[in-house]
Amino acid sequence: MLIAVLEKIVGLPFGNQDVYLNIVGGIKINEPALDLGIILATASSYKNISIPIETMAIGEVGLTGEVRSVNMVEKRIKEAEKLGFKTCIIPESSKKQLKGEYKANIIGVKNIYEAMKYLKLK
Repeated sequence: MLIAVLEKIVGLPFGNQDVYLNIVGGIKINEPALDLGIILATASSYKNISIPIETMAIGEVGLTGEVRSVNMVEKRIKEAEKLGFKTCIIPESSKKQLKGEYKANIIGVKNIYEAMKYLKLK
């Protein structure tokens, strides 16, 4: 489904590509918060443009490319900061609900196009 969204919304032609995804570290693949990270990693690989290693992305991606909020965003950001991430790309709707200060630069996005534009993938 995520590859179809990249093709339809962003226009990346994956019809003649093989796409492999490896999930490590005990993460459950049924976690919708992985969608945005998978989309960005796939686009990054296709375009051969690296995403900065200190950047993380969380958010559920819908069929029209919108980035939906996920549960426990504040906890996820705090854990990302502990792991050394300096930039967190999250749903705009989640960013509006954040309370408190964060060391990381928090980037809110409404759709995958905004996230890709921020990372210079589009």
